[in-house]
Amino acid sequence: MPESPFAIDLEDIRSAAELIRPHVLQTPCIHHERLSKRLGCELFFKAENLQHIGAFKARGAMNAVLRLSEQEASRGVVTHSSGNHAAALARAAAIRGITAHIVMPHNAPEIKIASVRSFGIEPIFSEPDAQSREAKADEVQLQTGAVMVPPFNCAEVMAGQGTVALEILEQVENIDVILAPVGGGGLLSGILIAAKSMRPDIQVIAVEPELADDAARSLKSGQREQPTRYDTIADGLRTSLGDLTFPIIQNLLDELLLVSEEEIVTATREIAEQVHLIAEPSGAVSYAGLRSNTDRFKGKRVAAVISGGNVDFKAFPLS
Repeated sequence: MPESPFAIDLEDIRSAAELIRPHVLQTPCIHHERLSKRLGCELFFKAENLQHIGAFKARGAMNAVLRLSEQEASRGVVTHSSGNHAAALARAAAIRGITAHIVMPHNAPEIKIASVRSFGIEPIFSEPDAQSREAKADEVQLQTGAVMVPPFNCAEVMAGQGTVALEILEQVENIDVILAPVGGGGLLSGILIAAKSMRPDIQVIAVEPELADDAARSLKSGQREQPTRYDTIADGLRTSLGDLTFPIIQNLLDELLLVSEEEIVTATREIAEQVHLIAEPSGAVSYAGLRSNTDRFKGKRVAAVISGGNVDFKAFPLS
């Protein structure tokens, strides 16, 4: 069997699924009859908002922490994250009984800061841009000797996130399209490897905020582009692609859709009102891409990944 040209392959994802199984939930893939009829497709929501810590990030962090050697684990772990990976790594470290150092941007949602604190960890705050976050995490790593577990640009994390696609393929027969949000690309790249390895005919479509369009610009230019602003309501998608995630996305992705802030807010509210699920704006982006481009999905069986459900209601525009 030829060696994969990418950081991970299907066997890495299957191995991750077995390793993390006792520590993550197999979240439901919920068929919604009313929205399916309205949108003209068979729509399934992969409800990762119901996952431990309220997001898919529990998968990748768990895989990365469990794969540390005893010597590595004894040094603890460190990361930088806008929120969900921060909480996921804090939880994984607690399960393994090791120390975690968490760098977060100072403008991270309060609910995500509180989630990290719930594991007895006080976050270390940085400026919100990617360079500042990474520099602060590097500084903490140098001071503590902890093992870096990046939020997305890490093979073990990517493999863990890819288990989302394994479950979708088990839960929904004859799926035609998987819609997933893209920020750093860990979830998207994992889904791409799993789905395209098992069912090359499946379309995998990424959805990204217009105000965080670095992935769209990267695909257009052929090289990784950096974010130009950090104010999209979809706070989990404010990061740039990694050098491990970008090649997978560049080679395997079928399409990328951009959505406005208004479309994200509308999708978030509609998931709550119609599906009775709480999605954070980053988690509603997939559905925003679908409901704003319905003609592309007519007659198809579509899974939209709700990647997280940690909503900061004090900041979210409800009216």
